[in-house]
Amino acid sequence: MPTDGPQQQPVYLLFAHEPYYPAPAPAREINTTVVAAACLLHPRVRQPDGARIYDRLIHGRRPGEIVPLSTLTHELDGGARWHQVGDWETVTQDLLQLIHDRDCDALSLGLPEIARALVCAGPRSEVRAVDATTGAHEAYGPADRIKVLVEVGTHLAWAEAGSPLWPGDALLRPLNSPDGS
Repeated sequence: MPTDGPQQQPVYLLFAHEPYYPAPAPAREINTTVVAAACLLHPRVRQPDGARIYDRLIHGRRPGEIVPLSTLTHELDGGARWHQVGDWETVTQDLLQLIHDRDCDALSLGLPEIARALVCAGPRSEVRAVDATTGAHEAYGPADRIKVLVEVGTHLAWAEAGSPLWPGDALLRPLNSPDGS
């Protein structure tokens, strides 16, 4: 679908959220979502926060890169500088509402517990798990996180086989658009 405003950047935002169960039942839990970066420029997303996060998200990324929200948090000194960018909690809630209202496309995922923890942790973080039956400890690190992102990328490629994720209509211009607006 054509959109007004900027062309969709081939970069994606991955964020975890409170689980929900889409209708019809029995559906599996959805706890993680991927959207096109341009969704952050939707007029129903808190602005200028969405546009600031968009600028931060696409800066220096590779085409097709899936960037977890936790990566942005890591880049913003562990979250200490989020106040300079925007209210990520409100923005992600706005994105979820857009998705529920079908005003943009998204890849909705039900990631397993460890995979979800890895994408919620920073890119160099380690997630430790204890097997309740054996008491054995297992550590998952950056390589495991990359494997999760590759798997998400596979799901995204399948979802986009017919057309790219639609970010919505009447998108706002990026703050740092080339025309100086």
